Amino acid sequence: MTKFRLAHLGLVMAAIGFTAAAPLAGLSSVAYAAESVRAEIGKPLQEAQKLAAAGKNKEALAKLKETDAVGGKTANETYLIERTRASAAVAAGDNDAAAKAFESVLNSGKLSAAESPKFAEALAGIYYRAKDYPKAISAFQRVLKDNPGNTQAQEYIVQIYYTTGKYAEAAKELQNAKNLNENQLGMLANIQLKQNDKAGYVQTLERMAASYPKAQTWADLLQRVQTKPGFSSSLSLDLLRLRLQLGLLSKPNEYMEMSQLALQAGNPAEAIKIIDQGYKKGALGTGSDAARHQRLKDLAAKTQTELDAKVAATQAEAEKAKDADALANLGYALVSQGKADKGLPLIEQAVKLGTGRNPEAVKLHLGLAQNIAGKKAAALNTLKSVKGTDGTADLARYWVMNINRPL
Repeated sequence: MTKFRLAHLGLVMAAIGFTAAAPLAGLSSVAYAAESVRAEIGKPLQEAQKLAAAGKNKEALAKLKETDAVGGKTANETYLIERTRASAAVAAGDNDAAAKAFESVLNSGKLSAAESPKFAEALAGIYYRAKDYPKAISAFQRVLKDNPGNTQAQEYIVQIYYTTGKYAEAAKELQNAKNLNENQLGMLANIQLKQNDKAGYVQTLERMAASYPKAQTWADLLQRVQTKPGFSSSLSLDLLRLRLQLGLLSKPNEYMEMSQLALQAGNPAEAIKIIDQGYKKGALGTGSDAARHQRLKDLAAKTQTELDAKVAATQAEAEKAKDADALANLGYALVSQGKADKGLPLIEQAVKLGTGRNPEAVKLHLGLAQNIAGKKAAALNTLKSVKGTDGTADLARYWVMNINRPL
């Protein structure tokens, strides 16, 4: 009987050449206990080990064939042979031999609890590298069965389905997974586009905007809200407010349109801020329309002066008439001017009256005003209460996401 130690599986890892793209890491430090085998097995096995250690892996595989001719092998002898073959085959680039050897080792029942999942991942990686995708999926599913939290195995399964055009299967895997990363969400969105799943696509965009906010994601999301059937044109200013907050305004006509809508809403302070930002960004005050930009700027300043002179009268008239819209508009204008202590109570009155043309939009404006005033908790509570199918609920939800977005 001969006693010897198997080579470290680090040879396998190095020879496979996989890095982060292959589920084989973490095995290089595994040490193996001595095993007893018959001389007719032990001698060629030891020689194969030496050849593999010297980088002569094809020769090692050839030497191991001598053990195949020996009959009546014990379970231990088979295990040691196949474990050595696994290392040499991977290093030699013989995927078929490696896969069979790994299968044998995994099914031997001799791997420790710590080694078994690592060998399972290695086998899956071999099938994946060989583009034997059906077997790769089965192997990765085996990995997941033992370790449901193995996100890398889950990613490989999805990638295989996606690469092979099995979009429904890929989408199902992604939808069943938790805490998708940015790449996975992007893949799910692409799949939903291919499947013409508009509702699912928007939901995925929302998840991406909430967890991985990017300008293009938000732009796509807001464009889809604006073109959604039933979207109210009365919310155009609110949509632009969110676009401005997200840094999505860049063209002169966008700043002009938004400032004009703010003036129409009786909010010259907001219009002044928009115009000032347009000038700061270089979108306004230049080119052939510079004079037009200046006229709008002058109009906003004049309108603010006029509003300041009649605030008390406007408030009294709105309260007497119980005009919810007038109260809300005046309140928002005051908050925009930095007078939250006077403005917020007016919008709150408007919400309580509930007689505005669009009561849900009034609640939306209260939430936005509370956010401007620095009352984040109150703003979130108000925005989360907004309902409606005309875009108000969508915009309120997106403002919640924006307020809570990662910095």
